Amino acid sequence: MNNLLILLDDMNCWKPYLESKKICLVSDYLKNRSLAKEKKLVLNLSDNYGYNTEGYYCSLLAQTRRHKVIPSVEVINKIESDAGMRLNQKMREIFLAWLATNSMNSDHYELKIYFGRCMEKGLERIARYIFEHYPAPLLKVVLTMPPHIQLDNVRFMSIRELSDEEEDFFAASLESFNTKVWTSSRSSKSKRYSLAILYDPNEKFPPSNKKALSKLMKLAYKMDIHAELITEEDSTRLMEFDALFIRTTTSLNHYTFRFSQIAEQYDIAVIDDPTSIIRCTNKVYLNELFAKEKISSPESLLLFKSGLTSFEEVKEKIGLPFILKIPDGSFSLDMKKITSDEDMKRCTDELFEKSEILLAQEYIPTDYDWRIGLLDGEPLFACKYYMAKGHWQIYHHCDSGRSISGLSETLPIYQVPRKILETAQKAASLIGKGLYGVDLKMKNDKIYVIEINDNPNIDYGIEDAVLGDELYYRLLTHFGHLLDIKRFL
Repeated sequence: MNNLLILLDDMNCWKPYLESKKICLVSDYLKNRSLAKEKKLVLNLSDNYGYNTEGYYCSLLAQTRRHKVIPSVEVINKIESDAGMRLNQKMREIFLAWLATNSMNSDHYELKIYFGRCMEKGLERIARYIFEHYPAPLLKVVLTMPPHIQLDNVRFMSIRELSDEEEDFFAASLESFNTKVWTSSRSSKSKRYSLAILYDPNEKFPPSNKKALSKLMKLAYKMDIHAELITEEDSTRLMEFDALFIRTTTSLNHYTFRFSQIAEQYDIAVIDDPTSIIRCTNKVYLNELFAKEKISSPESLLLFKSGLTSFEEVKEKIGLPFILKIPDGSFSLDMKKITSDEDMKRCTDELFEKSEILLAQEYIPTDYDWRIGLLDGEPLFACKYYMAKGHWQIYHHCDSGRSISGLSETLPIYQVPRKILETAQKAASLIGKGLYGVDLKMKNDKIYVIEINDNPNIDYGIEDAVLGDELYYRLLTHFGHLLDIKRFL
C-alpha cells in the first residue's frame, strides 16, 4: 500500500489540523531525492501550480519518482489551459433536480469540491464526477444555470481560502479519501500488491458471478495480494491501489471507462485498459478492423439514420434473414433478426432511438458460438455457448422481462480446433495484450469472427470449469507481471 505524503508551501497552513508526520514542505520534497526510494501517495497542496512554480515541479518530480500524485501534471495543464469538460445528461438531470428544491437568483452556481466530495446535499455525484475528470485535492467550479447547464470555470483552491466550516469538511474529506491507506498501510506492508475489483452488485448480467468474485478474493489472499471489491461510489479511492480489475460491463459513456482512464493516468495496472474498451465496445470499429486486416467475419453493412438504406439493398448485399444491432450492445440486447421489410421498418424505428448508426450483419445459424478467452495473447479458456432453447441467440430476452440463456460447455485448450485458436489469437492481437473473449462461429469448416470482448465473462462453474483455481491464479499473476514491467520502465 502507499505511504501518504502531504506537501505544503508553509507549515502554518496545517495549524487548524492535527499534527502529522506525513507533512512535508514543497521545497523539501524537491530537494530530497531519497524519497524516490519509497512508494508514496503524494497530495500536493501547494498554493500555486502554475508552470515553472515549485508546486508544478513537485507534481512533475512525483511522477518521475513513481509516486502517485494529485494533482498530476496532466490535470494541472488541463485546468491551467482551460481545457473544459462537459457534464453528461445524467449530471445535468441531477443538477436540475437539486435546483428544483434550492432556489437560485444567480445565473451560475459555485461548487467547492474536496477530494471528490461537496457540502451540498444532492450534488455529491456531480462532485465525484468532476473529481474523476480533474483529480485534485481542492477545486472550485462554476455551474451555469438552465438551459445550458455546463461547467463554466474550473480552478484550484488553496487551503488558505477555507473558512472554519470548510476546514472541518476538508479534514473529514481527506480522512474519508485516505482512510484505507492510513489504516491498511501497516498491516499490508508484506502484500505483493493491492488490487481493486470494480463490480456492480445490482448488475443483471455481470461478467463475473458472485462465486467467481469470491474465488478471486480467496486466491488473492493465499497469494499474499490485498484484494478489495469496490463500486462506482469508490472512484475517489482508486489511487490507493496498484491494480484495477473491471468486473462490470464496460461502455464508453460510462463510469467504467472513466475508472480505466484514471487508472492508466496514475500508472495503475488495469484490465480493461481504455484503448481496449474503445476498440472492443463498438461493433462498427470491429467490423472495419476485420475488413482491413482480412479476418473472416459475417457480411456487414452500415445503416445511417440520416439516409436509410432500403430493405432490398440490404437483402441483396447480405441475404435473408439478417441481423440488425446497435454498435455497443452486449448480452444479445438490442439485436434483431430481420426477415421482412416490415421487420426492418419496425426495428430501425426502435434502434435508431439509441444510435444514429446501425450494423446489419449476415445471419449465420449455428448450434453454438465459440468463445476463446485470451490473456496476454495466450488462450486461457475455451467455451461453447449454445443457443437458448427454441431461440436464435445465446440469450433469449422474453417479453415478460425474463431472460433465458443456453447451455455452455468448457473444453481443454488442446481439444479446440487449431484454426479456431489461431484465428482468435490473430484477432485479439489487433486489440492489445489484455484479457479478451473472442466470439467465433464455425460453419462448413469456415470460421467467422463475430466480435472481440474486452470484458469477457469469467463465471464460477463455466469459464473456470477446466482450469479451476489455476484460471484465477493466472489472472492475478498477470497483474503482478504488469506491475513489474511498470517498475522497470
